[in-house]
Amino acid sequence: MISEAEARAKILEAIRALPPRKMSTWQALDHFAAEDYFARLPLPMFDNSAMDGFAVIASDCKKGARLRVIDEQPAGLDRKLRVSNGNTVRIFTGAPMPAGADAVVMQEDVTREGDEIVINVDVEVDEFVRKRGCDLGEGQKILGKGDPIVATKLALLASQGFAQVSVDGEVRAAIISTGDELAKPGEKIQPGQIYDSNSILLQSLLKRSGAVAASAGNCSDNDDSLRAAMQSAAKNEILIVSGGVSVGEHDLVQKALRDLGAKIDIWRVAIKPGKPFLFGQLGRCFVFGLPGNPVSAFVTFLQFVRPAILRMMGANDLDLPKIPAKLTVDLTNEGDRVHYVRGQCENGNFAPIGRQESHALFGLSQSNALLRMETGESLKAGETVDVQVWE
Repeated sequence: MISEAEARAKILEAIRALPPRKMSTWQALDHFAAEDYFARLPLPMFDNSAMDGFAVIASDCKKGARLRVIDEQPAGLDRKLRVSNGNTVRIFTGAPMPAGADAVVMQEDVTREGDEIVINVDVEVDEFVRKRGCDLGEGQKILGKGDPIVATKLALLASQGFAQVSVDGEVRAAIISTGDELAKPGEKIQPGQIYDSNSILLQSLLKRSGAVAASAGNCSDNDDSLRAAMQSAAKNEILIVSGGVSVGEHDLVQKALRDLGAKIDIWRVAIKPGKPFLFGQLGRCFVFGLPGNPVSAFVTFLQFVRPAILRMMGANDLDLPKIPAKLTVDLTNEGDRVHYVRGQCENGNFAPIGRQESHALFGLSQSNALLRMETGESLKAGETVDVQVWE
């Protein structure tokens, strides 16, 4: 049995980013940039008005001054207008500034009298003018390699005319849930059987991690069936096997993998829940053996499988978001393994939820955060702790 840190380091050392692919900018949401991107254009691209009003020369605009309105510049094509002393141009928000003008006076701050306006305020140079490049300069980095592509980054890329983006390679994963006791939801359940909840749990976690769940199926506790299912699944980048990785007579996963020539790098990790965890390679496919209990499968996915997927996708940040929260109860980890306590983080407080046992799916369903506790660690109510959040 190895430590959590050793297991994670071994996994990430074995995994490399997949080759990138080109994608339409509008399709790239929630992917990761495969290269750096730099501004081609300044933002704004030209001096423009921040208000509906009148483009003026500021030195003409003392309170009570009169100016003649000579033309109009709406937002859109630059009409190449010019303002000279004593004149003004009616202008609208976003419209290019006429040559000669160095300020905009808001329409609320003038009195219109036919083809003239009376200035009711003093006006400063550059007032209500958005200067070219004040938001973004040409050549400025707008997206870094490995950064997540969120909606606002897509808008920025579009503003620079990028029709395509180079993004992460596609990670395809197969899921095999093992056990004679499993029945599919919707089927009639037999005495001694349970419905397979891990398949849907793992498919959902894969989707949230940016991977594609290429297949998901159940497999009985039979050597031949398990080997055949694994061999078929090994065409994907990742194979996740749920259950069958412990030490019982019906826990056949490790033997089936070795029969197929797989290399097993990790078996059993000092983590609670989730000690019976396996990692290896079957050809070019990375294999993760997760415990059959749903909470154990959930925790080991988040701590080991998710970072591996993100590494394959070239992401910079492989960790779950962490936020500080005040603990609502005393907690002690009296065990010999790191313990991930499930709970609810709300309004700056963290409270453990339900039974802290590996089968306790209801408690997990009410949780949105994990608190990691070292062996022998004691925490008091009111202490501030960092919790990992997934929702």
